[in-house]
Amino acid sequence: MELPSKILENAIDALGTLPGVGKRSAMRFALHLLQASDAEVADFVSAIQRLKSDIHFCSRCHCISDTPVCSICSNPKRNEKIICVVENIQEVMAIENTQQYQGLYHVLGGVISPIDGVGINDLNIASLIQRVETEGVEEVILALPTTMEGDTTNFYLNKQLQRFPNLLISTIARGIAVGDNLEYADEVTLGRSIAHRIPFNSLNS
Repeated sequence: MELPSKILENAIDALGTLPGVGKRSAMRFALHLLQASDAEVADFVSAIQRLKSDIHFCSRCHCISDTPVCSICSNPKRNEKIICVVENIQEVMAIENTQQYQGLYHVLGGVISPIDGVGINDLNIASLIQRVETEGVEEVILALPTTMEGDTTNFYLNKQLQRFPNLLISTIARGIAVGDNLEYADEVTLGRSIAHRIPFNSLNS
């Protein structure tokens, strides 16, 4: 479709780069912004700019935060003896929505994937080991995707954590379908998978 404005076309192309936004949705969003007041558009632009300029990554768990340490890590009601290791920020949000977990998190920032050029040193693994070593952690829950890359990362982390003999290493119960990311699981299934987690090494016995 030929558009009457190159500026509109550029806006549609920019909005269309967002995940899950097709050409029609991008056009609807662009036309909505075009018809919005100057104040509404200014607020929208400001919110996006602040997302890039003002947001922090928690110095402890690497989740996003408005402050140097996130609200989960700084919450005295959370169980600091348990760390749930996840691939990304979306999975923290997914687990929090279940209201079944009261420990802390550690966001790896990905999974080991040589095909995609993601190696051990590209992930927040060293800081996880340091936390276990210095924070009196009693359990690490491996809650990575049930994919080949997720399983590879789980096995690597399990091997690295074996140096702590009193540490319980567990993994979420396999209520999550093989090949799934946690962020797409329904809250009930994900909540049960966290609540009924099992020792990691029992998978291989």
